[in-house]
Amino acid sequence: MREIRSEEIRDCVRRLCVEACCVLPRDVRDCLEKSWGEESWPPAREILDRIIENYHIAEESMCPICQDTGVACVFLEIGQDLHIEGDIEKAVNEGVAAGYTEGCLRKSVVVDPVLNRKNSGDNTPAMIYYELVPGDRLKVTVAPKGFGSENMSRIKMLKPADGIEGVKDFIVRTAEEAGPNPCPPVVVGVGIGGTFDKAALMAKKALLRPLDERNPDPAYAALEEELRERINALGMGPQGLGGRTYALAVNIDTFATHIAGLPVAVNINCHVARHRTEVL
Repeated sequence: MREIRSEEIRDCVRRLCVEACCVLPRDVRDCLEKSWGEESWPPAREILDRIIENYHIAEESMCPICQDTGVACVFLEIGQDLHIEGDIEKAVNEGVAAGYTEGCLRKSVVVDPVLNRKNSGDNTPAMIYYELVPGDRLKVTVAPKGFGSENMSRIKMLKPADGIEGVKDFIVRTAEEAGPNPCPPVVVGVGIGGTFDKAALMAKKALLRPLDERNPDPAYAALEEELRERINALGMGPQGLGGRTYALAVNIDTFATHIAGLPVAVNINCHVARHRTEVL
């Protein structure tokens, strides 16, 4: 059995927090640049110009792409043949605290959601998601999530009778009601099936899928493209000021569900679709 020390995880998370906040993934850049070429309305094209210029400046100077450096969402895929020496949750939170402090990233986490909204001072605790997988490796993904987009996310427990049209209408309506608030263009993560909480987690994980990869099921791949086109046809455009570029992609993940249910969750991400992965 392979073994790693929790300190390695701490250092990895520290690096990924800074890199994720300062360097936009290649697939997101390519999608934004492709959208610029397809955008015909001058004001929308100028907005995309500024967005593209901004992420180039951020990477060159290693400063945050956006001032909202978000809540640190940390996804851990842990090999079942791997032993971790030490406290993994403590290591992740120490890594987040160090990354956000050393990287001069804005700290946005409050310790209590209602009664005492005092800032934790180091952006902890992180939102940590664990998954046990075959092998002896640890895959660490840090995805800082700003709340301009998170606040526009929705979940609905549809009835099976609502069917595919009910699913489509809910997803498109969620994007339409979001309007300019999530700082479009956006990535739309969708989870269909499972339970209330499973659908929400699938929607968030769907945001991690590269924007140039469609669902492996051809029917859902076609649905992703149909929904992207329908959302863009609303004409809200970049920053909600008009144009054809509102949704860069719609990524759908699905899971089995109960005969009486049809859960659908929509997790929206702004154009700063940040995530960084390292395998230990």
